[in-house]
Amino acid sequence: MKIRQIKSQARQSLRGSWGKGVLLTLIYFLISIVVTTLIEILFSGGIHNWLYQDYSPLGSELINFIIYILYIPLTVGILWFYLGLVRAEKPEVPQVFSIYINANLSLKLIGTNIMIGIFTFLWTLLLVIPGIIKGLAYSQTLYLFKDNPEYGIFEAITESRRRMDGYKWKYFLLNLSFIGWGLLCILSLGIGFLWLVPYIYTSNATFYHNHISEKEVIEL
Repeated sequence: MKIRQIKSQARQSLRGSWGKGVLLTLIYFLISIVVTTLIEILFSGGIHNWLYQDYSPLGSELINFIIYILYIPLTVGILWFYLGLVRAEKPEVPQVFSIYINANLSLKLIGTNIMIGIFTFLWTLLLVIPGIIKGLAYSQTLYLFKDNPEYGIFEAITESRRRMDGYKWKYFLLNLSFIGWGLLCILSLGIGFLWLVPYIYTSNATFYHNHISEKEVIEL
């Protein structure tokens, strides 16, 4: 499947669901900004001090890091939401929060994200390009948990690396193709990202659905 076909299919999947995508992007953005800002104000000793300080207090940085960790299941829920769109499952926005109900799964997703970050960082210490390549190789890990919830952390990472053999360059070019749209969104004072983010997420989910999720079936 060519990149333009992936993007065309993504737009088709979003037809009638653009509003959900925009709402989901807006909700995630507001939660991230509001929570982070409130924590910084609290650790700064009030809104006046926060407005005039040149740096973020150490305590707020630590709390924000913990919150980032807690956001990981939500981020995965968003990935799965768009995968559901691609598969015509008609997902609803509240479903992205239901992932927190399963504590074991949430912890596994958090652990997986941390391990991917560590592995990618270690490869980047050697050279930047190997780090990018490994990042691409691990990119399908969180999608794989949707279809294979029984996978362990390292099993999912290894499986993503295996299935991405021969597809890393295409995945890289797919995401690179959105740079022009990103520049236009910046010129729109960021408003355009409300539509671009769903487009990118759906395109990546389309890539997984067509190239990665079915790869094992083909090989068998």
